[in-house]
Amino acid sequence: MQYLNAFDLPTLGDESKFVVTNTKFDMTCYTVNNAYPFHIFPKKGLSHIDFAPITIFCGGNGCGKSTLLNVIAEKLSLARTALFNATPFFGDYLNMCSAELAHKYSIPRESRIITSDDVFDFLLDVRHINQGIEGDRQALFAEWKTYRGDGFQMSSLADYDELKKRNRARRTTRSAYTHRYLPDELKGASNGESAYAYFTDKIRDNALYLLDEPENSLSVQLQTKLAKFLEESVRFYNCQLVISTHSPILLSLKGARIYDLDANPVCMKKWTELENVRTWQAFFESHREEFV
Repeated sequence: MQYLNAFDLPTLGDESKFVVTNTKFDMTCYTVNNAYPFHIFPKKGLSHIDFAPITIFCGGNGCGKSTLLNVIAEKLSLARTALFNATPFFGDYLNMCSAELAHKYSIPRESRIITSDDVFDFLLDVRHINQGIEGDRQALFAEWKTYRGDGFQMSSLADYDELKKRNRARRTTRSAYTHRYLPDELKGASNGESAYAYFTDKIRDNALYLLDEPENSLSVQLQTKLAKFLEESVRFYNCQLVISTHSPILLSLKGARIYDLDANPVCMKKWTELENVRTWQAFFESHREEFV
């Protein structure tokens, strides 16, 4: 499924005209060179993007991948969790952008942008929750030890539940007693497993998703698993994906249209033509004799 067909960014001429006619630059400390997100894409020759069911932006740090996702997300009013840095000129820039939606389709309400900050904040939340559970666990350990050694006697029916807990402590191990009264930690997952679960939870059917470097925190095995999940989301569940990534595994997604943001002008390439992937290829070739 495709919801977004094309996106147009301001050209160098558009940006120059804005600078000449706008008085904001006289009232702020910004110039056209630091008025984010102006002055980024014209020097790369990028003003028009055609999308496929899977579209990928690839390039080195500072090439504008995340900025491009943020611009598209804000222009389309996509849901987001984490904030992003923006200057007073961001709204002006968005007014100069335009999006072409697929025929007969609007952007579904479930569509969203998922950034590395979203995933990182989620992992911190999981850690805080589990730390709270650990505190409860220590308290239950102490309770179990106390209950095993005292001689509590019922004095009324109101004491019945308390007696049951104490009898259970006497009959069971510390681990079994604690597990009975303590909620499980969130699947006992590692950061990578939790991050993968975050994507599989947030990406639903029939929507457009912008993913900013989703490979962060994921092992190679989990990146492979995520790649399969993303391909199936597009093929079977009517999703459209726009991804920024360095990962060769995600760059190899079937049918992906890849824009190389390190090229000047920006152009489409096969994933095997990207300098990032060729660097990995050269690295493994240099160690070929060790793979025996």
